[in-house]
Amino acid sequence: MFWIVFIVVYVALSVYTLQVFKQLPNSHYWRIGFLSIAICILIYFFYQFQIINVGRTLTKARSYAIGFLLSYFTFVVVIVSVLFFEDIFRLGYGLYAKIFDNQSSEFIPSRRTFVSYLAMGMAVLPFGALLYGIFKGRYDYRVLSYELEFEDLPNAFDGYQITQISDIHAGSLNGIDKVSYAVDLINDQKSDVIMFTGDLVNNKADEMNPWIDQFSKLKAKDGIYSVLGNHDYGDYVQWPNDDLKIRNFEKLVKTHENLGFKLLRNEHVFLNKGSEKIALIGVENWGRGGFKKAGDLVKASEGLSKLDFRILLSHDPSHWEDVVIDYEEHYHLTLSGHTHGMQFGIEIPGWIKWSPVKWRYKYWAGIYKEKNQFINVNRGFGVLGYPGRVGIWPEISVIKLKKKQIES
Repeated sequence: MFWIVFIVVYVALSVYTLQVFKQLPNSHYWRIGFLSIAICILIYFFYQFQIINVGRTLTKARSYAIGFLLSYFTFVVVIVSVLFFEDIFRLGYGLYAKIFDNQSSEFIPSRRTFVSYLAMGMAVLPFGALLYGIFKGRYDYRVLSYELEFEDLPNAFDGYQITQISDIHAGSLNGIDKVSYAVDLINDQKSDVIMFTGDLVNNKADEMNPWIDQFSKLKAKDGIYSVLGNHDYGDYVQWPNDDLKIRNFEKLVKTHENLGFKLLRNEHVFLNKGSEKIALIGVENWGRGGFKKAGDLVKASEGLSKLDFRILLSHDPSHWEDVVIDYEEHYHLTLSGHTHGMQFGIEIPGWIKWSPVKWRYKYWAGIYKEKNQFINVNRGFGVLGYPGRVGIWPEISVIKLKKKQIES
């Protein structure tokens, strides 16, 4: 039933859109070209999601099928919207003329060329933006720097710098040169420590194999620490048996080691400078709703003093909102990812920060502060689903810890 409805809607929108090409020179060729593209996109999408049986596994080919379909739908919906309102106007104008001016229905004016060009122009902008996001925007890595002050930060860590990356999604990566550039950009920050907050892959550990040489070049004086995200457990794959799923997970854990990442699984370590230290706590994925809730804050923090300065790595920011903020013990800074900022939105510093993902996640990108606790939600390194980024660019977070001076 879904596919029947989907195809009917797709065909109806495509046929309605054909009207816009009638006003163009050589309209016959425009219509043939448009229909050819529409048919190819539909067949490719149908093939990826109906013919190929890989369950919920989101392959790279499926991502491109989603991206091209989304771009096409955006194009036709904008055109159909403009033409529809113009058709309503034409119909209303014709009825008025027939009733009050005693004119026949033939008085209804023909479609104006201006409206067709207007519809095309309005549709090309978002269509072009989505295609740009697929081929260019996904590689537009941005370094976003923050400076956070804490009254109880140990003196030795004043000026301590953290680089955070998140959501590599190796199964969606393309272009070794682009990834190598991003890795160099991360190293160029010369931070004391690098922290990765989950979703190394889309589905399977093997997705990381082509990228191990690049990401193993990441270096930081105090090491690289990581946690797991919801995609790292292999839950979105139809495994023939449980043993294969277990072996895949074991391989993924081993991949963290091969990359030089210290994986924290509901545990903590201390970062030391002289006689002073801060606690770094890493939990497994904990997500609201149907997402895996393997994160155990109690276990991860066992043995810590209430006086310890704490940095928490937790993939999903809903964990911070639902558990951490009101937890009996204080977590000074939480680093998360997961949302990707939906890879689509508008951000103009000091003016606007918007993405549709805000309707799902209250804390979806950047720095937030609640009850004297901070969280940074990283916008992600890679992509998932739509294979591009528009307005919400791939992020490398650089966070400098500062000792807040108490006025006497």
